[in-house]
Amino acid sequence: MGKEIEHKYLLKSDEWREHAAGGVLYRQGYLSTDPKRSVRVRVAGGKAFVTVKGKAKGASRDEYEYPIPIKDGEQLLRTLCVRPLIEKTRHTVREEKLTWEIDEFAGANRGLVIAEVEVPGRRSKVVKPGWVGREVTADPRYSNINLVKCPFKKWS
Repeated sequence: MGKEIEHKYLLKSDEWREHAAGGVLYRQGYLSTDPKRSVRVRVAGGKAFVTVKGKAKGASRDEYEYPIPIKDGEQLLRTLCVRPLIEKTRHTVREEKLTWEIDEFAGANRGLVIAEVEVPGRRSKVVKPGWVGREVTADPRYSNINLVKCPFKKWS
């Protein structure tokens, strides 16, 4: 069984940019936005994937990801995925033994920037770099699936 343990944070500054690897454009959409399970299609870096995720339990949830042909991924995004699509540029920063993924959102979520870090276990300690701010893992507004339902531009 696949398991994802991921923490999300807001950022305090743009200092991360000094250490970031080049960004990759991500486009993703949802075939199912059921709160108990979601099905996502993602196209990024010339590859496409379908991902099935279970309901989050804190920072942990079941996750299964499968590669699909890029043409199928593009077609699914165009024809079957719920709107708006999630569009973002993902940058990576290696700090200590962790790889941080910084997502700069575009489209309906322009202006939102989130740092995510995946850890190997529930008790793993996250050492935050100075540019990482408040944790928002438990705040459902920041999940990609909810950014489809209520995009950042609509927040007051």
